[in-house]
Amino acid sequence: MSQGPRSGLAAVSSALLAMSRHLEVRDVLKTIVASARELLDAQYAALGVPDDHGGFAQFVVDGVSDEQWKAIGPLPRQHGILAAMLQDAKVERLADVRKDPRFEGWPSAHPDMSDFLGLPIRDGDEVIGALFLANKNCPKPEGSCGFTEEDEELLGILAQHAAIALTNARLYERSRELTIAEERSRLAHELHDAVSQKLFSLRLTAQAATALIDRDPSRAKGELHQVAALAAEAADELRAAVVELRPAALDEDGLVATLRTQIQVLDRAHTARVTFAGRGVKALPSAQEEAVLRVAQEALHNALRHSAAEQVDVTLDRRGSGAVLRVTDDGSGFDPKAVRRAGRHLGLVSMRDRASGVGGALTVESAPGKGTTIEMEVPGG
Repeated sequence: MSQGPRSGLAAVSSALLAMSRHLEVRDVLKTIVASARELLDAQYAALGVPDDHGGFAQFVVDGVSDEQWKAIGPLPRQHGILAAMLQDAKVERLADVRKDPRFEGWPSAHPDMSDFLGLPIRDGDEVIGALFLANKNCPKPEGSCGFTEEDEELLGILAQHAAIALTNARLYERSRELTIAEERSRLAHELHDAVSQKLFSLRLTAQAATALIDRDPSRAKGELHQVAALAAEAADELRAAVVELRPAALDEDGLVATLRTQIQVLDRAHTARVTFAGRGVKALPSAQEEAVLRVAQEALHNALRHSAAEQVDVTLDRRGSGAVLRVTDDGSGFDPKAVRRAGRHLGLVSMRDRASGVGGALTVESAPGKGTTIEMEVPGG
């Protein structure tokens, strides 16, 4: 095996386990590259996923700083040694890549590389990537390659598992895309069936009221009352559709964008003004993001349905590595103790359970005629 600092079965096992922990394609690619460089004790490693246009759909590197990578410029094309690995699907182990007749140079900011080990990543007969390492960290006699046959064999084993990890990650992302598409379709269907029918009835009733306003004001007044009732029902249907939206949107858009979108919808659907501000919040663990979203939805439902609020403000602020959600309304308020004694919790028990379930805490401040503030704090990951 390689003479690097992490040679042997334990190092191989560690690299394979690291690859299996990730489901996002980009994360899998980064883990493969970092594992390969560490396992074979190389100075540089890279992995390119080819596209169908002579370039790379994705290209990740390890051993190069962000500043160096930006200075290098655009992603490489499929030429030289990279093209040979992709087209011929064979291993390339070279003492000095710069002396190979296929070498076509690199940008001025590119790090200098000599000894080279690269091989294709294959899924059956399809080449789905090219993995290579350069500059083995070991003494290299003149004209010899630092990478050995054992390194080549080890990288081949890693590449086989990398193909499995990359294929699984692609399947996961495709499955997630289908789930999001299905969720959007479901929401569109519900909005069409529930809300559009209410709006159609509302339009007809409003037209009837307009026709009656001069010749029969009393009947017109009744029709206008019906308009108000239908408008309220349509708003409730819209709110229900939004609240029941499963948090698949969290995976695609993140917590801040999901909250902002839903609050914009509620602001349009209700007479109360509903605002949102998100400040400096980093991504949270998925369970915490879902809990924050559900608590926000429940608090908004209470404020818009029960408090007769004219203004509801939602903020999500960073606190340490975690976040603080705050939902404040200027509505009628209530006595939390009296509500609890009466057995009417307004969802408070559910919200507290969601907060504590992810290691967070929920506080409620309210008084009759003083509005309500619900605050939820969750720790970071």
